[in-house]
Amino acid sequence: MIVVTGAAGFIASYLVGYLNKKGHNDLILVDDFSREDKLPNLADIKYIQKIDRSDFPTWLKNSQDKINMVFHLGARTDTTEMSVELFNELNLNYSREIWTICAEKRIPLVYASSAATYGGGEFGYDDNHDVIPKLKPLNPYGESKNDFDKWVLTQTKTPPFWAGLKFFNVYGPNEYHKGRMASVIFHTFKQIKENGKMNLFRSHNPNFSDGGQLRDFVYVKDVASVCEYLMNEKPQSAIYNLGSGKARTFLDLATLTFKALNLEPRIEFIDTPIDIRDKYQYFTEANMSKLIQSGYSKPFHSLEEGVLDYVQNFLVPKFK
Repeated sequence: MIVVTGAAGFIASYLVGYLNKKGHNDLILVDDFSREDKLPNLADIKYIQKIDRSDFPTWLKNSQDKINMVFHLGARTDTTEMSVELFNELNLNYSREIWTICAEKRIPLVYASSAATYGGGEFGYDDNHDVIPKLKPLNPYGESKNDFDKWVLTQTKTPPFWAGLKFFNVYGPNEYHKGRMASVIFHTFKQIKENGKMNLFRSHNPNFSDGGQLRDFVYVKDVASVCEYLMNEKPQSAIYNLGSGKARTFLDLATLTFKALNLEPRIEFIDTPIDIRDKYQYFTEANMSKLIQSGYSKPFHSLEEGVLDYVQNFLVPKFK
């Protein structure tokens, strides 16, 4: 059996569908399934059982079934949320509990970290374990993810295989419920449909032009492929970056979305909201050498390939 937490959410629900296509129907899905806006992500999914996230640690502790892997992808991911207590409960303490049970029961574990742990990039974007204690995330979300990474690296009792994945800017199908936290591609598509243009955030950093802010955008299909690789091959246990390895501008992202719709770009700029302005990452780029050196050899989608596929094969059919 394979357990996936956060199963109704963006990345996890895509992974569940991906695993189904690979012949894995022996899935245990864990989430807060009360959010109806997320339930379409699990339409037509094959699985054994759904478990509420509050019941999952007890279930995992008491399960007598053979569990081959836990993908712990459930988390509070809102970077604008400022409640440290909430993040400590959902991202830190809950993850510690799952880790501890997996260590005791010898269950392999892959969990979601985040590029938000890198903060302003003062120490670069290398997934070097020695750097992790020095990192200075810019918000409570990033702090909660880094706090768990730091805790993991101090543990002497570990699952037989484990990997933490520092997700960079993931985009793709099943993010439709994420609202403000959805990718700029999704927001561009929606704004084009509504008013024929896209508003991007103006730069408030003299080193970057408007729309010239750079992020590492990674297609969710590549994320699922890496998860499958880790499950099957189990390379060295470690914290790994998971991005495309190539920073691109938000202007590129928006322009490519227009292009995928065969439209001329109409892009305007608005001020970055005050509540995130001083916590804004102007540049991220994953050093992917550790994962590649571990044996992962599949090419990542370029931004051009990923945006075209996402827009034409998912967004257009869904919102026509």
